[in-house]
Amino acid sequence: MIKFQITGTGVELRYEGDSGVYSRWVWDELNKYKKVCISQIFHFRLSDLSNPPIATQDFEVYEYCFQFGIFVDGYVKIPARMLDIKNDLLISLDVTLKRSLFAAERNISIFGRLSKLLEHSNPIVIGGSRHGAIPQDVFIELLKKFPNTHELNRYADARVQTILSQYLDGMKDARGLYESYLNKKTPATSSAKFDLGPLKKLEIEKYTFIRDQIDNALKTKMNWSEKEWQQLMLPFLPLLFSKYIKVLENVTISDYYQSPVKKTNRFIDLALVDANGNLDIVEVKKPFDDTILRKSLYRGNYIPTSELSGSIMQAEKYIFHLLKWGIKGEGILSKKYAPELPAGMEIHISNPKAIIIVGRDQIEGTNMTTSHKLDFEIIKRKYANVIDIITYDDLLRRLNNMISALSY
Repeated sequence: MIKFQITGTGVELRYEGDSGVYSRWVWDELNKYKKVCISQIFHFRLSDLSNPPIATQDFEVYEYCFQFGIFVDGYVKIPARMLDIKNDLLISLDVTLKRSLFAAERNISIFGRLSKLLEHSNPIVIGGSRHGAIPQDVFIELLKKFPNTHELNRYADARVQTILSQYLDGMKDARGLYESYLNKKTPATSSAKFDLGPLKKLEIEKYTFIRDQIDNALKTKMNWSEKEWQQLMLPFLPLLFSKYIKVLENVTISDYYQSPVKKTNRFIDLALVDANGNLDIVEVKKPFDDTILRKSLYRGNYIPTSELSGSIMQAEKYIFHLLKWGIKGEGILSKKYAPELPAGMEIHISNPKAIIIVGRDQIEGTNMTTSHKLDFEIIKRKYANVIDIITYDDLLRRLNNMISALSY
């Protein structure tokens, strides 16, 4: 049995044999090798023993007392050699010492594992206010996550099943059982908690700034040209659509269908490049009223205006020419925009999509009705190559919703 005893200068580890266990072996080891390993974790020298047994010692009632650690600035300092590791150990006096702090199931040395992962020999610090210390609650959570015997057996079964299931039929789903066990052991609520308050505050400020700029422009800049609206939206696009890292302006692409005898150049006002180099298109139009749905019904349905149909057709045509340009186009665009992209990134024309920002929600000076919104949603979902069709009012609503969600 092991226990830790506080003394005037530090901590002693005291060991005596459990009921029916003869403990003379410890003294025999110390006499023969001048060292001994207690409980498969703790390593002591003969000089660490503060109460050597007498010649006529009755080992059935004898308790070994080993000097284990000394007090240093609010910590117990345990020499690295006593745990057979390369790092000294500092444990805050607030932490109650017990064997389970040092050994996991199957006598796995917790600090032995930790020391092997460290590339330095600086002290390992647990708890307290010292710089670089592992917080006490984090360390306790670590202890809970060390695998027990049942988990290790489940893992071993899963490994065997994964390999042999390719050759043998009728095997239990050991991997499924292992995953099920882990899911039960680690509920979602036990995941690491981070203080995202400062980050959320910055996100709120970002989206508030974008919203206010667009809202102000809608109220005061309706006389702007389409090019000026594109320039307003250009810096906001990677912030609004986070998968994209770069906006390319006035992208020249090749059209081999306009003329049967020569290539024609076409120009995409704005293109987007995502983090993997994939190219998409964004169409930014002026925010006119009555540019989404026609005022009159066609057989009981609201249909897109020529402005919206033209924007969709324009985007579809660009996508058509990009796909026909293919690998050759990828090489040309990658070379041309290399200075604007991360080093080594290549542009890919794999399956381009389009985002269209166009118009307002107003129909004849009033907001869309439920019927308008339903038909508009059907129109948006109709085009396979169009990711989204967004009105400026819809964009403001989305920004307001993001701001509200981040404020909780």
